[in-house]
Amino acid sequence: MELMANQGTGTTAVAVYDAAVSKAGKATVSGNGSASTVTELVEHIVSNGSSLAYIIRAEIEPKKTTFLTPSDLKQQVGFVVYPAGGEVRRHVHRSIERRLVGTSEVIIVRKGRCEIDVYDNDRILVATRELFPGDIMLMTGGGHGFRMIEDTVLLEVKQGPYTGIDEKEHF
Repeated sequence: MELMANQGTGTTAVAVYDAAVSKAGKATVSGNGSASTVTELVEHIVSNGSSLAYIIRAEIEPKKTTFLTPSDLKQQVGFVVYPAGGEVRRHVHRSIERRLVGTSEVIIVRKGRCEIDVYDNDRILVATRELFPGDIMLMTGGGHGFRMIEDTVLLEVKQGPYTGIDEKEHF
């Protein structure tokens, strides 16, 4: 896997090359001065060097285990691929104390269609993307908002525990 660098505001495509095949066909490369697009199946939205979100399209079909996020990110997202008959050996996760600041959030569109607006840390709109069933969005920074285009069911995953205090600042 390779993460393509991006300077300034824009998006970065996460290149998975041979690790994924699109049902929809081949991806293209753009050279317009912003981040190069190698695949439109995984998009990393960045503003002024700060990671804001990853959009992972439902059509991505990994051939092998591929993590789409850097190993130092507070929330890891990747595909783990097993052949028929493969198994995950029984295990427990060790109690490891981690210190996290902020909340990352994963949204999986289960049904319907919606638009997400992605904002930078200064609350400036950076990107708007339409999400479809099976698409995954990982928020890593900034802010966001959604508009439902159809009746929509979103599965939301984020770190706990829930503190019971007002964790959101609306703007």
